[in-house]
Amino acid sequence: MILNPRRCAGSGGSASGRPAAGARARTLLNVHNTRYAPSGMVCSVDHLASAAGLSMLERGGSAADAAIAANAVLSVVAPHMCGLGGDLFALVHDGGVSALNASGRAGSGADPVRLRAEGHRRMPHLHDVRSVPVPGCVDGWAALHQRHGRLPMADLLAPAIRLADGGFPASPLMVAGALNAARRPGGSDFAGVRAAGDRVTRPGVARALRAVAERGRDGFYLGEFGQGLIGLGAGEYTEADLATPGADWVEPLKTRAYGHDVWSMPPNSQGYLLLMSLAIADGLDLPASPHHPAWAHLLAEAARVAGHDRLDLLHEGAKDLLDRDEIARRRALIDPRSRLRLRTPAEQGDTTYLCAVDGDGMGVSLIQSNASGFGSMVFEPRTGINLHNRGIGFSLKPGHPAEYGPGRRPPHTLTPALITRRDGTLRAVAGTMGGDAQPQILLQVITRLLRHGEQPGPALAAPRWRLGTGGTGFDTWEAPDDAVLDLEEGGSWADGLGALGHRVAALPSGSSFGHAHVIDVRPDGMLAGAADPRSLVGSAIGR
Repeated sequence: MILNPRRCAGSGGSASGRPAAGARARTLLNVHNTRYAPSGMVCSVDHLASAAGLSMLERGGSAADAAIAANAVLSVVAPHMCGLGGDLFALVHDGGVSALNASGRAGSGADPVRLRAEGHRRMPHLHDVRSVPVPGCVDGWAALHQRHGRLPMADLLAPAIRLADGGFPASPLMVAGALNAARRPGGSDFAGVRAAGDRVTRPGVARALRAVAERGRDGFYLGEFGQGLIGLGAGEYTEADLATPGADWVEPLKTRAYGHDVWSMPPNSQGYLLLMSLAIADGLDLPASPHHPAWAHLLAEAARVAGHDRLDLLHEGAKDLLDRDEIARRRALIDPRSRLRLRTPAEQGDTTYLCAVDGDGMGVSLIQSNASGFGSMVFEPRTGINLHNRGIGFSLKPGHPAEYGPGRRPPHTLTPALITRRDGTLRAVAGTMGGDAQPQILLQVITRLLRHGEQPGPALAAPRWRLGTGGTGFDTWEAPDDAVLDLEEGGSWADGLGALGHRVAALPSGSSFGHAHVIDVRPDGMLAGAADPRSLVGSAIGR
């Protein structure tokens, strides 16, 4: 069944702005540019951020330095996607693969009983500080810099500080949410934003970045920002919550797919969904052409059988999510001739991704997020930093392993990816924004890259599908059999998918289908990268 076109809801890590209108979007997505560079590359959603990262590579910095510098700029110029008030995950290839979890924990005052007594069945989506775990971004920078940095932190943050003080042009995707942000207490930085290119200054963010440059993570968490957060929380957080570093180096997950090892984050990230979907798809008889409806059908079914029980399985302590026998069992459920009825009882971005590779072969796949657009739409009052709402991943069901509670990390949609060859050398770094859809988007991009041999530019510009709900973008798995296949305009799958039993909806091209970026490392060491054209101002640049 083909549904009428409908406006996308936020897909957190989702629709960080309105989808680009038809003709304009089609023009953008026809840009298949793959950039090449011999000794270093940075891809991000904003050209100012990519330029800052590249400048660190040119000064002898590592890929980690470039990633921190680019992310710091994004924390200033892309508050509708990420920032100092959000969380961070990263994968690093430096001979081996390591994983950094810098997602924040709920404060000591987290009280699920109180929320349930107020009538909440799920965590508040907006305007409630209880959905704001302690932001992990700055702790992530500190940990990444300590292990892999070469340049002083002050140098890495200098471009971001200059932009926050002197001003930067509002991006087209910021404008959509800036008016609402400006109406919230603490959101005055965005009061003058009316159109793309308007100058924006963020003096409070500049002060916070200077505090990090001068005093490290304590300058942020125990300084002006931290004290403002404690006051705003009114008991949700203690100074001890903020004094404890919140970033951990953890063991990454990996799976074998398309002749490569694909790596992602362990729980509390949903990275296992990407890896399970790829492992399932690797054993399916995919058509030779991605234009065939069966290609979209089989990949979408792989994503559905991988994720239908995510709400039950994903929590910080989840183990053994990539069991080979279970992957085979789920693969066997897929019917190439029709959509599967799961019959599973259901319980009741924004995000930005960037990647960097340096001349020594270090690769960094970094994803950083507010969750929904400007996040919770709660602003720390002293610095004006908007706070994420990653706490929406918690459950309010008593006894659930992901129940909201003191010191706990919520289930997370953030899903960075890193790919290595059989000999362990770096093949690619990849990631996207997109809320629940992040594994689905990467499943398509990585399949195009590895299975079909596409270059990064065409692989990113190609039309996409996603499992849609018309809701927040974080509710896909509440009723997995009700999900519609949202199809981006320009695709060739609609009629064939309808015949296979899918309900499909045509949507305009745009950021609701993610902002993915890829750097592919060729066997001779040449770098081939691309930034997603849906980001409008994204940039892949190298040296």
